Amino acid sequence: MANSDKTVHDVVMIGAGPAALTAAIYTTREDIETVLYEKGVIGGLAAITDWVDNYPGFADGIAGLELAEELRKQAERFGAKIELGEVMDIVDEGERKKLVTTEGDVYAKAVLIATGSDYKKLGIPGEQEYYARGVHYCATCDGAFYRDKRLVVVGGGNSAVQEALFLTRFASHIDLLVRSTLKASDILLQEMAEKYKDKITVHLGVKTDEIVGNPLASGGKVISVTGTNSEGKKVSFDTDGVFVFIGLLPNTEFLKGKIDLDEVGMINTDATLHTSMAGVFAAGDVRSGATMQIASATGEGATAAMMIRKYLEDPK
Repeated sequence: MANSDKTVHDVVMIGAGPAALTAAIYTTREDIETVLYEKGVIGGLAAITDWVDNYPGFADGIAGLELAEELRKQAERFGAKIELGEVMDIVDEGERKKLVTTEGDVYAKAVLIATGSDYKKLGIPGEQEYYARGVHYCATCDGAFYRDKRLVVVGGGNSAVQEALFLTRFASHIDLLVRSTLKASDILLQEMAEKYKDKITVHLGVKTDEIVGNPLASGGKVISVTGTNSEGKKVSFDTDGVFVFIGLLPNTEFLKGKIDLDEVGMINTDATLHTSMAGVFAAGDVRSGATMQIASATGEGATAAMMIRKYLEDPK
């Protein structure tokens, strides 16, 4: 949507995941004209999650794609406009913000940044090919599919150990592959050593090299993970699934130097979800302190909408 006439929208939301879609439901219901820009998949990471079992209101769970589609339809029913395009820069022009997009410059009185985060990838053979066929990045989302199954968890930080502990609720055994040394907190390491020594085997100094599966043409599934140990020897681990927890990459590269970010690149906000730029808010997985859950993202989206309404009423 080009803006040669410099039309100024009430609010432009960057991203169209659960946080932005929820915010759009609230803003449009109050006649706040709303446009969302999404460069990837509408619904964000939720849309590419096989099955969501922990979202309130769905006793039997719901497919991630279906949940995302329902959020989209609800937002559009109230008048939200969703545009496919990438926002590459944001410029503070006082009472309005200029967003530089692949479709031209767009102007808004208020902006919600809800670009989310993406999982860091190992970048090894088999990872992309077997995504959702045995390769996962969210234990709470997909762990229940592996009841009484054997799993591999890759990573050595707090998130990897926390997710491995969570997965013991389902898996019969977990091989934890750590490239160097465990960097998780002492409390987590103590809990793992004392309570789960029979269910989690830690392999230090193992570099993960490849995820191996059955032929994709026949509905391939992961069957093993190969790596190289600290002695340079090849090692292999039979498994039904692989969970990778080596960190998150917030989608904030275009904001550097414009918006205050924390040490890992997530957006710092105050209690009203306001960023360091007046009139610009942030919600969901891109916000510093986010819990990385769909339910909390939608909650923040609703809060952001109310804060945006208040700001539009009195921008001072």
